[in-house]
Amino acid sequence: MNIYFPLIMMVIAFLASITIYMYPNREKYLRLFPFFLLLCAVSEILSDYLTLHNRSNLYISNPLTIITCSYYCLTIYWIIQSRKVKKIIIGVLIIYPISSFLNILFIQGTHSFHTVTYSIGCLIIVALSIYYFLELFQLTRTLNLVRQPAFWICSGLLFYYSCTFPLYGVTNIIPQAVVNNLLIVFQLLDVLLYLSFTIAFLCRVRVRKSTL
Repeated sequence: MNIYFPLIMMVIAFLASITIYMYPNREKYLRLFPFFLLLCAVSEILSDYLTLHNRSNLYISNPLTIITCSYYCLTIYWIIQSRKVKKIIIGVLIIYPISSFLNILFIQGTHSFHTVTYSIGCLIIVALSIYYFLELFQLTRTLNLVRQPAFWICSGLLFYYSCTFPLYGVTNIIPQAVVNNLLIVFQLLDVLLYLSFTIAFLCRVRVRKSTL
């Protein structure tokens, strides 16, 4: 797979996210998504540039993964209904970034990927995504899930972080050659994640059939 393909899918997801401004009553969890995806795309461009020039991209990937995990937690905070779980997420949004940066600065170091706190972030997002589906199954009304952006977002997050948790969690302890071989798996997971985001923003767009 071409190394630029995940970036292309990221840009497509960003362009799709702009369509939310077509709707006056857009949900809160969708409002910041275009800016977040733009940040991801710019960071990916810088990261790919450093990689192509044989330079470390950890100074981008480490902070970005912390921001990403925190943002997805915030997104699910806006999606779910339980006040108790919302309070837990607020605590996570305070503790997780601080512990991650402390881990990078004083434990795992700035010259390695923060596998410990990233793995914790993966588990948190997986748990919150599962909770979203639990709330979904308890609804007393019928929803057309195909046209629910939250369904596509949480589905993508659940699949992506369930798969990347065991992969990224061991990147610092397996040979670099094995990591390079897993690169195509990481890229495929990125593509699927941003594809789910693209569907989330386009699922409400109605195509009018022309009559001749």
